[in-house]
Amino acid sequence: MTSGGRSGAGVTRPGFVWAAPAAVFFLLFAILPLLLVAVLSFTSWNGITEPHFNGLANWTGLIHDPVMIQSIGTTLLLTVLGVVTQTPISILLGVWAAGPQRNRAVLSAVYFVPLLLSATAVSVVWRAVLDPNFGVPSQLTWLFGDGNLLGSRSGAIAVLTFVGVWQFTPLHALIYQGGARAIPPVLYQAAAVDGAGTVRQFFHITLPQLRNTIITSMVLMVAGGLTTFDTVLILTQGGPGTDTTVSAYYMYQKAFKGFDFGAGSAIALVLIVVATLISLAVVRLSGYDRMRSTAEGL
Repeated sequence: MTSGGRSGAGVTRPGFVWAAPAAVFFLLFAILPLLLVAVLSFTSWNGITEPHFNGLANWTGLIHDPVMIQSIGTTLLLTVLGVVTQTPISILLGVWAAGPQRNRAVLSAVYFVPLLLSATAVSVVWRAVLDPNFGVPSQLTWLFGDGNLLGSRSGAIAVLTFVGVWQFTPLHALIYQGGARAIPPVLYQAAAVDGAGTVRQFFHITLPQLRNTIITSMVLMVAGGLTTFDTVLILTQGGPGTDTTVSAYYMYQKAFKGFDFGAGSAIALVLIVVATLISLAVVRLSGYDRMRSTAEGL
């Protein structure tokens, strides 16, 4: 037994004191702001004068607000589309990048360039590329029609999904690359001896071994999808109409454009609750919460 923690079977575990700095940081910059937002959701505040308690007025207003209801649906739609499109592409790219292919390192580095760009820069670039007057669609009218991809709900949703795939797939591919490299080569060697080809090895060895990595990646995708803001702000401004108004953007409109920080705080809490519930559901349904460490003795 050491003063820093408990020991068992030759393994010494750190005590609570080692977690204290992280716990204090989390308390000050996560829990405390969350409590303040919860308090503000029951007030009427324009950001300048003193907040005034107004009970459940903000919450009842959101329940009867059709734009809020629509924004939740749009947020969930974009989140689902992001998970469905990014997951298979990320897995394939990550597994490929973990292999011994020639020029793999160079091609991987080029593909990971979007990770170096901010979401704002990416959105500005794609807005210029997709400009209906001077962008690519205006030169390919046989494919894009009038070229105004952001002029319809389906077109705007497709653009937001595509930009999300282009920007965030490299991040998740990097996660899968690390997971694929951690798979013991002996499994593939044994499968090859038994006559299993590349495709069969992928479905019977690689995917099962990447199970926990897939869940981790999906949780990150869900969290990112539910908090999408800057891409919508720059590319569509919630339009056409309110067709791409996601909850995070609607919160911005309420708080920083409408100077109604009470209603904005209520929307923020709704986002937090929805994101937490979905993440917990993914973890519980996948069995990720029952995962044990692969390190012996932990």
